[in-house]
Order: sequence, then structure tokens, then C-alpha cells
Amino acid sequence: MSDSDSENLSDLEQEEAVSIDGSDVEKEETKELSGELNDIEETDVKWSDLGLIDVLCEACEDLKWKAPTKIQKEAIPVALQGRDIIALAETGSGKTGAFALPIIQTLLDNPQRFYALIMTPTRELAFQIGEQFEALGSSVGIKCAVIVGGMDMVSQALQLAKKPHIIVATPGRLVDHLTHTKGFNLKSIKYLVMDEADRILNMDFEVELDKILKVIPRERRTFLFSATMTKKVKKLERASLKDPVKVEVSSKYQTVDKLQQSYIFLPSRYKDLYLVHIINDLAGNSFIIFCSTCHATVRVALMLRALGLQAVPLHGQMSQNKRLAALNKFKAKARSILICTDVASRGLDIPHVDVVLNYDIPTHSKDYIHRVGRTARAGRSGKAITMVTQYDVELYQRIEHLLGKQLAKYEAEEDEVMALQERVGEAQRTAKLELKDIEDKRGSKTRFKNFDDDDTEQFNGARKRINVGNGPNKNGKKKKFH
Repeated sequence: MSDSDSENLSDLEQEEAVSIDGSDVEKEETKELSGELNDIEETDVKWSDLGLIDVLCEACEDLKWKAPTKIQKEAIPVALQGRDIIALAETGSGKTGAFALPIIQTLLDNPQRFYALIMTPTRELAFQIGEQFEALGSSVGIKCAVIVGGMDMVSQALQLAKKPHIIVATPGRLVDHLTHTKGFNLKSIKYLVMDEADRILNMDFEVELDKILKVIPRERRTFLFSATMTKKVKKLERASLKDPVKVEVSSKYQTVDKLQQSYIFLPSRYKDLYLVHIINDLAGNSFIIFCSTCHATVRVALMLRALGLQAVPLHGQMSQNKRLAALNKFKAKARSILICTDVASRGLDIPHVDVVLNYDIPTHSKDYIHRVGRTARAGRSGKAITMVTQYDVELYQRIEHLLGKQLAKYEAEEDEVMALQERVGEAQRTAKLELKDIEDKRGSKTRFKNFDDDDTEQFNGARKRINVGNGPNKNGKKKKFH
């Protein structure tokens, strides 16, 4: 499974988004929601008003879900009517609850094992969805199995042998079990959900998805959920939707209002200096920093640690147990900086993320929407800062074109940035030596797979370790870019 979509960039920019409006609606033959649903006032809608039973309303309250979000208000009543759904909503808008609640309610009406299949493109998102299903269904005994790559096949086969109600899976590992696990099949599935549907419907999972669709019943309910639905009609048809209802609460590429987005233009050779400066400037916040490669993720993590910062890496070459351990440390606030590839860009719900930093600009513009959606979730505010070098200008302009607006410039004092040069240079050298040591021990092919994330450093905070200021250099002159 790759960390980023395999679509051609020019194709992506030329595609009309299936935000599913205008002429695309007619092509898709989707139907608008009824007028009475659209007339529901946002201010006074309760969970019970959506048609949910008391036990699920109580489960929502136990999870501190005070009121339904826009996507939940529109999708849940339609799902309870037994309709197929194509749902488009910005990241952090409560999409998981929008499909989990109606599935659990209909399951209680007609109890059976292997009732619903939820497919996701990433392992971390699969575990998160599994946790939400178990939390919402804990009082009624809902059993959920998470089936993803990187974990032991035998233990997963034992989970499947217990016949859980809900299966949350990545496509590749699900096909492995359909092929090799004796007695396992999906012939009784009543619901198919594709979360981050645009990613699942693309070429990365084409072979696996076709195999899965052949072995599940055609008489089923199908839900497609995403923040950026960019697939053409023929790709949506592969999901075998029947008379689907469009549920759309955002435009084709929209970020939430409480997200403050900005960019900073900088020379590529000073990228690490600016990174450390921004972290210092926003000290006290929690960060997710996105890099383009596994190598960059580990290097930046090692460099920040050498500066005394609480950084933990997460990328696709790590073992699944270490990926989960890294994520759990960040979720538990034992680490304040998560440095990751796009493996963590979709769906992950970590409420305390204050800042998303694009250290490397995403190759595909729509991945920007998913990355910055890791902050400003569920009505909270957040910041997103994109670092743009002289080599990234075209990619950045594509992002602004996608958003339909220009982003604000993040102001940084040049002298303060350059004052970090000596300390950051020392940290870069330390990181380089540690990387070489990792490569020598592991071998080039598996060098980051078991990178030990841990734990012996004393984290004193960057401001205590780095003297940031406007002071002169050794020659008594102000430092300037050349």
C-alpha cells in the first residue's frame, strides 16, 4: 500500500470533481434529499430527532457528542430509510458516526453476524473506525474485527472465526483472508461502506476491490464517504450503487472555517531552520508534520530530538505494532510532535492537534485537504502552515487554485531564523550519523522498518535548548540570506 495516490497529477487537475452537483448529479442519477430534511434547523436538532433509538442516543452522549453534525443530520435519516448514499463532507465533520449509527440501529432490528463491511485505505484509520463502532455499540454487545496488513494472519483468522458483526478492513488484507482463510466468506453482508471512497476507488486498490465486489451480495446497502470525491462516473459505477442519494455538506474542496491556513516561502537550503523556528514560534502547541518520504520522516524526527523536542515518526515502512505505538504516544500527549508521511493524512481523529505543518508540499493537491483536516476538527480551531521552496511554486499554486483562494503569508523574522543556524546544523549532523547507523544495522531495504522510536532522551523543550533571537553572528553582523 503506497503512502500517496498513484493518480497522474495532470489528470487530477483536469478531472471534474464529483462533488456531485450540477450536471454530474444528472449523470450519476443521484437524488436530492427531501425538502423536509433540508428544512431541519441546525440549532435545535437532537439525536432522537434523526430517528435513532434511545440506547444509541445515550451512547452518543456518553462519547460527549452533544449534537449531530451537518453530515450526521443529513445522512442518518436517509440511511435509516434503507437508501444507498454518496456523502461529501469536509474532514473532521463526523463522517464515521454518520454511517456507524444507522448500521448499528438496523443491526439491532435484525441481528446477524458478518453484517457490515467497512473498507478504508489505511490501517490507522481502520483501527480508529473499529474503536468508534465498539464505543457506540458497547452497551448492546456489538463485536468488531479490524483486519489490516502488517498484523498476524492467524490471530486475525481467529477473530473472523468468532463471526463479528462488523468487519473493518483494508482491501489487500481482506482479499488475503478471502483467499486463504478456510470457511470465511462475505455472502451475508448487508452493508458495504467505503470510507475515503475516492482513494479506495482509484487504481491503488482496483484489483482488490473487484475481487471483493464479486463475493459480496448485490442486494446490499452501499455508502461512499469522502472529503474529496474526485472520481469519474465509471469509477463510481464500480461500487454498484443503486439509486443513490447525494448527501453533500461541503463544496468539492473545502476546509473548515475555523482552520487558519498560511504559507511561508523560503530557500530550500534553510528548510530545517524555518521548521525549528516555526515550532519555537508556536511553542506549547501539538504538531503533525507531513514529509514526502519515509527517509525524510526519520531524519526530521532524529534532528528534532537532537534539539530536545518530543518528536515521534510514523510511516509506512515501520511495523504495524510500532506504527500503533507511535500513534498512541501522540494521542496520549506523551509526544507533542508527530512526523509522518501521507499514511496518516486521511481520517485520523486526534482532537488535540493544534498545528499541521507541510514540511514537504503534497504532490497531489487533494492530499492537502486531507492533511490539513487533521486539525480544526469537530468545531475546534487550528492552524495549517505550508512550507514552499523555489521548487514547489507550481504545486503550491495548484493548491490555491483548488481551494479557490489565496492563503495568508506566515511572517518569520529572518534574523531570528538565522540565529538557529549553529544549533540546527549540529542537530542535522547528529541525525545524519544516527541515520547511517540505522542503515548499517538494518540494511538499506529494511532500514526504517524497526526504527526504535524511543525514549531515552530527556525532553527539555526547544526554547530551553535553543537561543532564539536577533543577535549578531560571530563577526558582529546581522545574518542575511544570500
